[in-house]
Amino acid sequence: MLDFSLSPELRSLQAKGHAFAEEVIRPVSRHYDTTGDWAEPVFQKAWEQGILQACVPKEWGGAGLGHLEEAVLFEEIGWGCAGFFTALNCNGLATMPLRLAGTGEQQLRWFPRLLEAPRFAAFALSEPTAGSDVGALACKAIKRWDAYVLNGTKCYCTCGDVADFVIVFANVDPDKGARGITAFIVPRDTPGMRVGRLMEKMGQRASRQVELHFEDAVVPEANRLGAEGTGFILAMHTLDRTRATVAAGAVGLARAAFELALEFAKVRLQFDTPIVNHQAVSFMLADMAKKIEAARLLTWQAAWMADNRQKNSKQSAIAKTFATDTAMEVATDAVQILGGHGYSKEFLAEKFFRDAKLMQIYEGTNQIQRMIIAKEIQREGR
Repeated sequence: MLDFSLSPELRSLQAKGHAFAEEVIRPVSRHYDTTGDWAEPVFQKAWEQGILQACVPKEWGGAGLGHLEEAVLFEEIGWGCAGFFTALNCNGLATMPLRLAGTGEQQLRWFPRLLEAPRFAAFALSEPTAGSDVGALACKAIKRWDAYVLNGTKCYCTCGDVADFVIVFANVDPDKGARGITAFIVPRDTPGMRVGRLMEKMGQRASRQVELHFEDAVVPEANRLGAEGTGFILAMHTLDRTRATVAAGAVGLARAAFELALEFAKVRLQFDTPIVNHQAVSFMLADMAKKIEAARLLTWQAAWMADNRQKNSKQSAIAKTFATDTAMEVATDAVQILGGHGYSKEFLAEKFFRDAKLMQIYEGTNQIQRMIIAKEIQREGR
């Protein structure tokens, strides 16, 4: 029997996320979108309330939220501001490889650090010449005695300039292609690791993405995650589990854009009546509402499957694609409904529009998601 109602615990988590988004994020979201400054006060409060370290497993002292719990919480953060959503969610992405492949000793060393202070971890997979084609990574890790020497460049590393440690994917045997990719835990004070340029972005400016350069950076063998050559599979399994949270953030953004458009349509008069009474506008709002509802259910399905250890490659790709496409469509229509006001910085519609675009790109472009879906349905035969 299916039950789509939230438990009291999930409703409480939802209320907590909404209160944080409404009281802490929204009052300053425009400021940090304009300046691009690092929002230390917001992240301090997120840490104090257990949001920043929600990904830390219970056995190491964290909240140990499941994927559905993360989806419920981070929908509200996405409603508050997509830029803050990306920054606050980066620990979940970065620590997933540690959760999946880390030894007890590795987890004991690195997870408690995120509880001690408002600290971040970063995920370093993309490169200037290898984004969607993960198997083409050029970053190398050459084995020398009981350590590896890393050389190469990573890009689009969220919070990479402030991260306490970075999960880096590099190739120990380029001749093997994807089968040579291996994951490493690299502390921020590692000699030879250097922060490069900060990406100047169209939207989501409350989060930071940087280049990371590795120039003979020595990483102990003890910091290798899993066996050599298992990094590609680890990255794919990581993204299968984290895409539901991205979808949830997109649902939150879409909901915020819809609410703004609906509120405006109720008070904006044209031809002696609120524009919500015009079918052209009311049908746009109806389409927004139905797509948001569908996106949320797809998100919850993908998250529930991950919690129940079911293969969710297809479902997470569907959820991520549908939810982020919905966010872009709803944000675009919100600008249209607000008209000239939607194009003005006086309203948040233009910010929602700029923020939504990135969600169709990161953690696997939506074109890549369609490739995953196509591959899975061919394999399943349905």
